[in-house]
Amino acid sequence: MLTLYDRTVSSRLLLGTARYPSPAKLADAVRRSGTEIVTVSLRRETAGGKAGGAFFELIRDLGVHVLPNTAGCHSVSEAVLTAKMAREVFRTNWIKLELIGHHDTLQPDVFQLVEAAKILSDDGFEVFPYTTDDLVVGERLLQAGCKLLMPWCAPIGSAMGPQNVSALKSMRAEFPDIPLIVDAGIGRPSHAAQVMELGYDAVLLNTAVAGAGNPALMAEAFAKAIDAGHLAYQAGPLEPRDMAVPSTPVIGKGVFA
Repeated sequence: MLTLYDRTVSSRLLLGTARYPSPAKLADAVRRSGTEIVTVSLRRETAGGKAGGAFFELIRDLGVHVLPNTAGCHSVSEAVLTAKMAREVFRTNWIKLELIGHHDTLQPDVFQLVEAAKILSDDGFEVFPYTTDDLVVGERLLQAGCKLLMPWCAPIGSAMGPQNVSALKSMRAEFPDIPLIVDAGIGRPSHAAQVMELGYDAVLLNTAVAGAGNPALMAEAFAKAIDAGHLAYQAGPLEPRDMAVPSTPVIGKGVFA
């Protein structure tokens, strides 16, 4: 079981809801994945319209926890306003805080991120910050009131998988008691299993599932990979060795002259 702020869930997969071929395929992927948390981007132009209303009704019918996000925000004021609007629409204090600082890589603006996290935390929000794998930034976010961290492993939508495994390991070691969720850059189920084997608590996906030929099947594949990686971490996997070690004992082996 995984506890995030005041809620406990059994699935360690968080699923995004953007870019699916159709609402039906989105619904199938959510159900097939077993996820209990989905992220939703609040768009001001659709929040009060028919398209937005139908989409939000679909999400509610899925019976999952909603994690609104501030996707597309580039300033503290914009992110804070979007978060407050999301709280009114979805009636939740959860917010995935995204503050983009670089247009090409979509890397978070960590300076504004910390500032916005403090404002929102003081206002009663439970912040899920999309951040880098920088330890200092992570510490500042925790000091700002965040109770978990969501580091990237590669740029959003790149599907490159973990680009700095050492940094991810360091973050896990530095914050052993803080929930850590890898967010952004995962492209294949094997990537998800890899970060879970490092001891991460969950994975947040969107593009890798939504962009697959069969989103529902890919969602199930990711769910199984995440479970496998988590079990492997709990089991204590062998560390790599620089030489061969025989798996069959040689002591007592018969010798023929």
